[in-house]
Amino acid sequence: MRKLSKLQQALALAATSIAAVAAVGVVAGQATAAPPPTDMGPQVVGGTRAAQGEFPWMVRLSMGCGGAMYADDLVLTAAHCVDSTGNNTGITATYGAVDLQDANRVTRTSKYVYRNPGYSTSTGGDWALIQLSSPITGAAKLPIATTTAYDSGTFTIAGWGAASEGGAQERYLLKAEVPFVSDTSCKTAYPSMKTAVEICAGFTQGGTDTCQGDSGGPMFRRDNNNAWVQVGIVSYGRGCARPNYPGVYAEVSALSSAIAAKAAELGHPPTSTTNPQGTVFENTNDVQIPDNAGAVTSDIAVTGVTGNAPATLKVDVNIVHTYRGDLVIDLVAPDGSAYRLKNSSTSDSADNVIATYTVNASSEAANGTWKLKVQDTYAQDVGYINSWKLTF
Repeated sequence: MRKLSKLQQALALAATSIAAVAAVGVVAGQATAAPPPTDMGPQVVGGTRAAQGEFPWMVRLSMGCGGAMYADDLVLTAAHCVDSTGNNTGITATYGAVDLQDANRVTRTSKYVYRNPGYSTSTGGDWALIQLSSPITGAAKLPIATTTAYDSGTFTIAGWGAASEGGAQERYLLKAEVPFVSDTSCKTAYPSMKTAVEICAGFTQGGTDTCQGDSGGPMFRRDNNNAWVQVGIVSYGRGCARPNYPGVYAEVSALSSAIAAKAAELGHPPTSTTNPQGTVFENTNDVQIPDNAGAVTSDIAVTGVTGNAPATLKVDVNIVHTYRGDLVIDLVAPDGSAYRLKNSSTSDSADNVIATYTVNASSEAANGTWKLKVQDTYAQDVGYINSWKLTF
């Protein structure tokens, strides 16, 4: 719904509608949402190009919307980007590349779509989950805000939508920062704003905003641990980056319980899951890796597992880094025993560590705090632990 084309704007004004629903071209205030558009416009207005791996959980959807990876096979997007709930094999998700023509990009088709049944332009609640035909193993995930603690301050927006109102969609991912706008101020621009489930951001003078083609993408910020957390979903706005018309976003903290409940039904409870391969524990908080300095750790607390860890303990690692050969990676058991997963190598100049390691940890008690220990042993290149998980 974010940002209407010039023709759509004319029709919207004729119908006395106030806002265009972000990137999808749905007019805010309609009794029912319009079907997703086939021609979505511009990208982030006032933005700059994102670096490869900077926001690794970003997803581009073939109907012209954005999204963020919620789980290895789930994309969180906007309800107005999809038609209805049910089996759906007609959407292609592109992941893992800033450049949509990157030969190394990862694509998956959809197999199922869940559209928030309570959503309409008059009630809000603009979220949906797209289940992919197969998981993207080790995909970076963007955690969602579960409280209002992060619903203020400065937010980051990103997308492949138009860079100017009425412009064409972009090949490269753009990013920008926008400040929080109070509900009182936002309702001045949009009297029908749903304050219980919507949040606004933008500059009074305009100039920076999401635009056509950015719908469904995340608005996010750093949490208290300096990790990214999603606070909004691009929903609607009048034009793109106009003065006194901020962007309106679905307020994730108000919708998080419903999102998590549906994700659990689709096989992804918020903490650990039991599957045919075992019980999975995961940490999705970002941890910065200092350049050529001491090691950092990311913790996973394991509970409820009987006896010792298995001889085939699976360790899935997702680290964003511009020279993975710099990195030494260890798994540290609750008793302090270390298991080397990866050594440094001056000949390995590729980006990122996205890998699954198998460790014989049968001598270790399963329950307790396990740590992923990472050290950068050379100068210049930098990165962070994006996520990791243990499968018992």
